[in-house]
Amino acid sequence: MLCVKPRPLFSSPFSLTFLPPKHLKRPFVLPTKASKSLITMSIVEHVVLFKVKDDTEQAKVESMLNGLNGLASLDSVLHLTVGPVFRTRSSMSNFTHMLHSRYKSKEGLNSYSAHPDHVRVVKENVLPVCDDVMAVDWIADNDPVPLSPPPNSAVKVTFLKLKENVDNEVKCDILGVIKGIKEGVSGIQQITCGENFSPARAKGFSIASVTVFAGVEDMAAAEGNEEYVNLQKQKVREHLDGVIVVDYVMPSSSSNL
Repeated sequence: MLCVKPRPLFSSPFSLTFLPPKHLKRPFVLPTKASKSLITMSIVEHVVLFKVKDDTEQAKVESMLNGLNGLASLDSVLHLTVGPVFRTRSSMSNFTHMLHSRYKSKEGLNSYSAHPDHVRVVKENVLPVCDDVMAVDWIADNDPVPLSPPPNSAVKVTFLKLKENVDNEVKCDILGVIKGIKEGVSGIQQITCGENFSPARAKGFSIASVTVFAGVEDMAAAEGNEEYVNLQKQKVREHLDGVIVVDYVMPSSSSNL
């Protein structure tokens, strides 16, 4: 979706300027070769939510997490983390675990999805223990730095389901609101947003964002900011049929790239 000249949804208390998502590619340093080379990339975000069956043995849950974390070593993966959900903020969500990974292109994501190791882990370790799986993919509107959030970072994932017949101008406005949050709220280390391009497992949710805070305290402070809450809700909600918000905390010892 190409956003052109979006109109503001409301007058922001932070005097934000709503800009269309940037699709221009910018130089970015791969973490494994940070001091050697610059390449051009548009980061692809991939978030999967899992609902583990209530009666699942802990050993099987650990096997699922270990198997998924092991996929971080695949060549196409720039970042991957998976673990228990810290908190959910929606009555529509009862997910227990979350995976967040990043790729330099859609082709990289496709390579990961089709890799025999990924197929095996999903078949042997994920599907037998899960009641529900949901996945959303989008091209980030910016290149997040660093690619792997530091240990103990707090990650907030938000999925939006839009009402029928919402036009592209409104979608651009909503994306602009999400992008503008970082400029008005302290504690946010990075934020990306975009429109889902893999509808098969997204349950109708079409706009997504990942917001990274330095820690749980910073995330709580932002949520306690009345202006921050209003910034997300005013007028945007009139276009929504559903919202899922999931909070996740990066492990203190991470297997991420």
